[in-house]
Amino acid sequence: MLITVTTTRAPATDLGFLLHKHPDRVQSFDVSVGQTHVFYPEATDARCTAALLLEVDPIALVRGRKGPSGEGFALGQYVNDRPYAASSMLAMALKDVYRTALAGRCNARPELAESPLPLQLHVPALPCAGGADLVRRVFEPLGWTVDATVEPLDPTVPRWGDSRYLDVHLTGDLRLVDALNHLYVLLPVLDDAKHYWVSNDEIDKLIRAGGEWLTKHPEKALITRRYLAHRRELTQSALARLAEVDDTEPEDLDNATEGAADLDAPDRPVPLAEQRRGAVLAAVRASGARRVGDLGCGEGTLVRDLLADREIDHVLAVDVSARALQIAARKLRVDRTADPRLELFQSSLTYRDSRLEGLDAAVLMEVIEHVDPPRLGALERAVFGHAAPTTVIVTTPNVEHNVRFETLPAGAMRHRDHRFEWTRAEFRAWAGRVSDEHGYSVRYLPVGTDDPEVGPPTQLAVFSK
Repeated sequence: MLITVTTTRAPATDLGFLLHKHPDRVQSFDVSVGQTHVFYPEATDARCTAALLLEVDPIALVRGRKGPSGEGFALGQYVNDRPYAASSMLAMALKDVYRTALAGRCNARPELAESPLPLQLHVPALPCAGGADLVRRVFEPLGWTVDATVEPLDPTVPRWGDSRYLDVHLTGDLRLVDALNHLYVLLPVLDDAKHYWVSNDEIDKLIRAGGEWLTKHPEKALITRRYLAHRRELTQSALARLAEVDDTEPEDLDNATEGAADLDAPDRPVPLAEQRRGAVLAAVRASGARRVGDLGCGEGTLVRDLLADREIDHVLAVDVSARALQIAARKLRVDRTADPRLELFQSSLTYRDSRLEGLDAAVLMEVIEHVDPPRLGALERAVFGHAAPTTVIVTTPNVEHNVRFETLPAGAMRHRDHRFEWTRAEFRAWAGRVSDEHGYSVRYLPVGTDDPEVGPPTQLAVFSK
């Protein structure tokens, strides 16, 4: 595992004072999972880079019982990605080796420790359950500019596709103490795994490292849940403590999305929202669409994923909510570095709008259930009849699956703005009628675990002309 920290503030070699590691020496340290080395590939007044290399011995981990149990088949405990991919092991090595820097102390250069510096962080192999979009969602609100490239599973076998590993570059003007604490918290969050048992002590670690910035972070619920290994009781306790820091009501922090019930099981590795976006993106790619509309785009999360696909030439982002569009514009940097392929505007899907014509694919992701049933006919005519994209992708909750959500009261809907939630039969009846009336064929796909009794949590239909 490797991570580098670079600064260009002259004299750049003062980075050695902040890290308490001399640029002219290679230093090695024993840590619980192996050995860590700190060295400087470059060290001049103009530019200085400190590298931390963690060597993990997976055989010693298993024999010494220092690694997590239950890692599947026996060979998988010895042959895995732990020696190479940034994870909670690297986060622990950061804490052990850069302990004084993480505390923000530097007796030799105290004023420098309190000053923002031009910093570049590089993590060449970052496992991420959520992809490049999640990396941006967690780092950009903290002041970082993110460049995340997906690594191929095997460059020599392109048909195998992409891996779950990213080559990540972070650039920003921040205090070094803040940069290191961001890494310490967010590396295991992005990997969505920890190599050790998570107990109440982890709450204290999270508050110490993230208390100053996590309280205002838009993804604080997701970060807290993943950092605490999806243990619900620990997550609730941590969110309550963060609320005390932020003077926010704890219940306002329990849901990653305002108004939505927390439906992720404690041990679910990938949240349902991420699985849903992944299924939609796969359907868009399978259609070969070059002009894509996100109809009911909300705050723009799917739009960002669509723009990340360079095969898409034009992305239309539409919502009836002016507030949602303002948030989407801010997240997508419409006023600064907006992608020229993006077109963002307000429109209601229950009225004809000629701007929606000519799309290869239109996505209505978790949209129809927010429309009053008497107005669904108007939506059908406006989208399927008038705009008539070549492909229409629709997702909606499967109400039959609600009984599997322990935190959802019996008979309650998943969101306070839902006007209805359909069974699988009801959704198929609606989709079948719409496809017959407007000249589409339709196929259905499950999103999430397809329960043999109640079906998947989300149902997806792909309409094709």
